[in-house]
Amino acid sequence: MLNVGVIGTGVMGAEHARLLRREVAGARLAAVCDTSMDRAETVAQGARVFADAHELIAEVDAVVVASPDATHADYALASIALGKPVLCEKPLAASAADGLRIVEAEIAGGRRLVTVGFMRRFDPAYVEMKRELLSGRIGRAVILHNIHRNVSAPDWFTGAMTITNSFVHEIDISRFLLAEEMVDVQVSAAPGDDPLMITMRTDAGTVVSSEVNINAGYGYHVHAQIVGRSGTVEMAPPAVVTSNLAGHGRLSYASGWVPRFADAYRRQMQAWVDGIVDGRPVGASAWDGYMTTAIAEVAAGAMRSGERTAIRLPQRPPFYD
Repeated sequence: MLNVGVIGTGVMGAEHARLLRREVAGARLAAVCDTSMDRAETVAQGARVFADAHELIAEVDAVVVASPDATHADYALASIALGKPVLCEKPLAASAADGLRIVEAEIAGGRRLVTVGFMRRFDPAYVEMKRELLSGRIGRAVILHNIHRNVSAPDWFTGAMTITNSFVHEIDISRFLLAEEMVDVQVSAAPGDDPLMITMRTDAGTVVSSEVNINAGYGYHVHAQIVGRSGTVEMAPPAVVTSNLAGHGRLSYASGWVPRFADAYRRQMQAWVDGIVDGRPVGASAWDGYMTTAIAEVAAGAMRSGERTAIRLPQRPPFYD
């Protein structure tokens, strides 16, 4: 039984703790850590409670990092130094430079220990879309359309955070679906910088268009469509049921990302635990986390300039092949 510690007991930390307690085989919630002891005790439900994240890392077999973004690099590096597998919520680091430090530390240690929590890679709809593309039935991809709409954003969610906190999911899932690298980006903003239309091109010439709308109002709505030379593949509406009433058909949207991707989070956690036991890495790597943050930094610059901007990043180290 793998003893897992969770750092951070906010929305995502509490969900990861719940999964470890109730829905994941082969692991147990052994410890939690948070700056709020009351919140940590509530989430722990009998697991050990730590005030110091580094002490928790030293005591458990594996670590889930769900603390504020600025702390991720520190805890990921501490986990690598002690040889502890770590599932780190996005972003891997608050800057590309810190993300690269994590990559370099992992390579120096000679072992893949970091998984970045880009849960969409485990969502059945995205997995099926990738399988359909790989089958060759729709031909080579020429366009990928992404939609990312939130109900509303809090007051502190301003400026480039639409890119660095929301659009990062589109960056990672586009790289996952297409297995291509982004070479340039252009950002067009509506008044008030919301919504954004972000267009990237890949090294294979595929166009990736992404609408990111953080105040859509009607619900949490994520959608993707791949246009191939011979056909298309896209997500079906992620509703369990539809209703018909007064001459109208209706489907419902999730209120947020946790209910929409509940199955993906569960699958990700189980795959991570199984991968640790089997000694095989799963999900987004430290390199993927670094690339996503680095591309987001370029996109944030493109948002300020309004110009199409080249993305020039290092090639993937053989360690991650």
